[in-house]
Amino acid sequence: MYQDEIKHEIKTLLGERNGILLAHNYMRDEVQEIADITGDSLGLSIEAAKTDASVIVFCGVHFMAESASILAPDKTVLLPRLDAGCPMADMVTVPELQELKAQHPGVPVVTYVNSSAAIKAISDICCTSANAVKVVKSLPESEIIFVPDRNLGRYVARFTDKTFHYWNGYCPTHERLKPDAVIRLKQEFPDALFICHPECNPEVEALADHVCSTTGMYDYCRNSPARRFIVGTEAGILYRLKKENPDKEFILASPALVCPNMKLTSLEDILDALRTMAPVVKVPEEIRIPAKQALDRMLAIPRD
Repeated sequence: MYQDEIKHEIKTLLGERNGILLAHNYMRDEVQEIADITGDSLGLSIEAAKTDASVIVFCGVHFMAESASILAPDKTVLLPRLDAGCPMADMVTVPELQELKAQHPGVPVVTYVNSSAAIKAISDICCTSANAVKVVKSLPESEIIFVPDRNLGRYVARFTDKTFHYWNGYCPTHERLKPDAVIRLKQEFPDALFICHPECNPEVEALADHVCSTTGMYDYCRNSPARRFIVGTEAGILYRLKKENPDKEFILASPALVCPNMKLTSLEDILDALRTMAPVVKVPEEIRIPAKQALDRMLAIPRD
């Protein structure tokens, strides 16, 4: 079946099922192209909760579909590839986090949304890469446990005098970006601005003109007078950056910035999911309710 035929059938089935197709910023180009909404993981889950659609097809990884199920329990959430996981989310387990909490009684756990529902359920508050500084500053305690991304935690720590207990987790894709690669590109393109995600390691962040979330990158590149950017995050972001800024040039900081899990989902997978209405991701209520409390506490913090 040709791609155009697959896309047509996907759109037809979405209409028949009262469905909506959500795609993360790191998805394949052709998946982002047909999505009803593209965005970061939490933004998509919030949209899932707001929509009138009864079926959510979430093109992302497992924890993202879980977040949609947490915030929209009345909807059917389909994850076209159930094997699309997140190595960083898998680096922390409930028993291990409970043990760390026992070592630091009374210290709140701030958990990055790139984590499982079970981890969110034993956390005090969640954060995103965009609001992590604000979340940490909102807490009255002078000490926090930050889970699971050590790089994001170290980035946030620069903006606060709180004591951090970092979980030793990281994003393997962002970790593959090394300072040497960035330095070479900055020498080759001296007029380019280097932007990177706070999941990158501190040595890479130190070279950046701007460190921000994927949503922040779209805004920054759109508003910047610069004409050329070196981009330090997963390759999928280039699709929308180029689409929104056809007169600007975007250079991926390293060919290693490709997440195999984010690239698993194909148009064929989406079509199969809509045909079979599977795989379904459903978070059990005993996990969903406390996990939602951690997300709600974050969402209650006023935005700028």
